[in-house]
Amino acid sequence: MLSRRLLLMPAFLAVTTLSGCEAASNEQAVKDQNPVVVARSPKEGEFKQEYLEQISLPAGFRIELVTDQTPGARSMVLGSQGTLFVGTRGERSDPDRKGDVYAVSGLAGDFVADDVVVIAEDLYMPNGVAFRDGALYIAEPNRMLRYDKIESRLESPPEPVIVNDSYPSDRHHGWKYIGIGPDDRIYLPVGAPCNICESNDEYAVITSIKMDGSDKRTEAHGIRNTVGFDWHPKTQELWFTENGRDLWSDDMPPEELNRVSQRGEHFGYPYEYGKGHRDYVFEAPDINFTPAALELPPHTAPLGMKFYTGAMFPEKFHNNILIPHHGSWNRSVPDGYYISFVTLIGNEPQPHEIFASGWLQDGEYWGRPTDLLVMPDGSLLVSDDYAGAIYRIWYDDAAQDLAQEQ
Repeated sequence: MLSRRLLLMPAFLAVTTLSGCEAASNEQAVKDQNPVVVARSPKEGEFKQEYLEQISLPAGFRIELVTDQTPGARSMVLGSQGTLFVGTRGERSDPDRKGDVYAVSGLAGDFVADDVVVIAEDLYMPNGVAFRDGALYIAEPNRMLRYDKIESRLESPPEPVIVNDSYPSDRHHGWKYIGIGPDDRIYLPVGAPCNICESNDEYAVITSIKMDGSDKRTEAHGIRNTVGFDWHPKTQELWFTENGRDLWSDDMPPEELNRVSQRGEHFGYPYEYGKGHRDYVFEAPDINFTPAALELPPHTAPLGMKFYTGAMFPEKFHNNILIPHHGSWNRSVPDGYYISFVTLIGNEPQPHEIFASGWLQDGEYWGRPTDLLVMPDGSLLVSDDYAGAIYRIWYDDAAQDLAQEQ
């Protein structure tokens, strides 16, 4: 059941442009750009159970629907009383990009949502959500809001407290993925306000603030757009995915999985991608860029990565990385629309492998995995902003034992 107002949200159509750049482009670097835009619209009609039958998973894993009543579902966080909070990115057709934030309740036991409540509506691209000490934090592009004691007030949410409103309000890559680090600071990225451009130090960065919104500082530079990061469970280092620029070619540049080893590192954008792929649109400054820890397939849009910190999945997954690939929009042959798995040996990521696939069928997609959340029982929630759904992936020991016997 869905309470209060709900909007069916069109998926966001990315806009690529070279306008607003502070340096002239290099003709050789851009002459072969051939945009192939794959139209994106909200999925029409009711969610069909047979969709999930198309998802391919490793032996012993199962997937089930939690709810299909969360249009535009993106970032997820779990409250201390078991409420699932879900952010969205707003409607593309709305000039103000208004979006809602949901509270999903009743997941204990059968993991089928009892109720979905809109607890905040008509916010400006409220993509990012975090939770601490009974309070829900919601990030709009230009500010951070806090809703105190929210789980006891789902039907009548309190007025939000403005934690910080010092961020730029650009729409292009303005939506934020947020998280609270092991240092008790809130981490907020600021994406580049363009497809590719040079900009001031306020953009293409990951920043952090104290829980009260003070002491804003920059953690890393040269990051075009990250919509997913997490901290290594043992080393506490920050890892993040990054989306490379559009309209270079089908197979360039690679997407990235990155590791921040010290504050202030520069990860290359807009001059370099992956492990040293130089983009000559702009002349690069004479500084050392940190190469990607791992190159990922181009234009697959890796988003809400998570370290698997549960105990349910087999040991090979423990303290390793799962990444939802939202899927390409400007590639002649669509790619992505799956969840990948990356093993770390020491601190070195190994080549990715496909963990869950099937959202893309015969070149057309019915869903787009967006964010991940490890639940207390060790199962994995997956949000899908295109299908407006949330799924649960779990491991069935009995099924795996039976498969091995056969």
